[in-house]
Amino acid sequence: MAGLTLKGIYKKYPGGVVAVSDVNLEIRDKEFIVLVGPSGCGKSTTLRMIAGLEEISEGELYIGDRLVNDIAPKDRDIAMVFQNYALYPHMTVFDNMAFGLKLRKVPKEEIERKVNEAAKILDLTHLLDRKPKAMSGGQRQRVALGRAIVRSPKVFLLDEPLSNLDAKLRAQMRTEIAKIHKKLGTTFIYVTHDQTEAMTMGDRIVCMKDGFVQQVDTPQALYENPVNKFVAGFLGSPQMNFIDATLKEEYGQFIVEFGGDGSRGTKYQIIVPESKVNEELNHYVGKEIILGVRPESIHDEEMYLSNASTGVIDANVEITELMGAETYLYLVCEGIPLTARVSPRSTARSGDEIKVAIDPNRIHIFDKETEKAIVN
Repeated sequence: MAGLTLKGIYKKYPGGVVAVSDVNLEIRDKEFIVLVGPSGCGKSTTLRMIAGLEEISEGELYIGDRLVNDIAPKDRDIAMVFQNYALYPHMTVFDNMAFGLKLRKVPKEEIERKVNEAAKILDLTHLLDRKPKAMSGGQRQRVALGRAIVRSPKVFLLDEPLSNLDAKLRAQMRTEIAKIHKKLGTTFIYVTHDQTEAMTMGDRIVCMKDGFVQQVDTPQALYENPVNKFVAGFLGSPQMNFIDATLKEEYGQFIVEFGGDGSRGTKYQIIVPESKVNEELNHYVGKEIILGVRPESIHDEEMYLSNASTGVIDANVEITELMGAETYLYLVCEGIPLTARVSPRSTARSGDEIKVAIDPNRIHIFDKETEKAIVN
């Protein structure tokens, strides 16, 4: 088994295009790590450099203690699962899974044993004689995983393996892949643009944007303590609300103020709780900032409203989405669009004027210029 080390990895294409910039990453043995970010952020390119399918322009890549920059993909002891499954259509499931072992001249009995073991793990035993065209997308995806598993690689690389599946099957396969990782006890590196996949599967998440790693941490830590506005907005669904605001200081308290100016509209204030106050806030008094509020931190229940000493605002309900276990309210307050995730018992409906309370203990504050987090 093996961990990986990426030291100052760059990918530069002719014409001065830099796809990946200065990636430094320690991936622990047996860790499930997820590279996440929008299309074109460099996550698949990073994965392909680990696989050896893309040349590393600069930097060093170690698998275990071995420098592998110049080692051919087949000798890196890794297995890659692609988005489009890449199965041979004329071969049965058994032959698809056995193909790589046959090329390596593995004895026939060992091939049979390994394929049958992998088929059992993936619930494919009853499909071993079928060809890919007679199978569903989820079954084909499991065959592609099986082909990787039989090789017992040190590292599994998975490049958006679920993006061709429908929503229900994606959710099932997320669970399947997490179970397989636990069973195999191998290092998994998984690329996705789907933040739900990243949040539910990864031990740690590497959040990327424009070829740069923005933040690496556990899903919970990224969600609660994003380093900047991009990470805050990318992780979480519906995404975090961002409000242009000003920071004030009155009677020793920091106050976030937003909304209308003077004659037009109402100004709203949120007192920054003592637990969130830090030294840095002093530099932002009187300046414009960005207030970040997650949808679940906006409440319309009477209990919250009656207990709230700060952060109560008036809003118009534009749209309600009843999701069953929860309701999303799309609101407008002083021209500012807001999304609230509230209880399914909420009586708010389109066209209503309501009061909502922003939980001051859950606010985030970002620098307007650099977009880095000041308060989490």
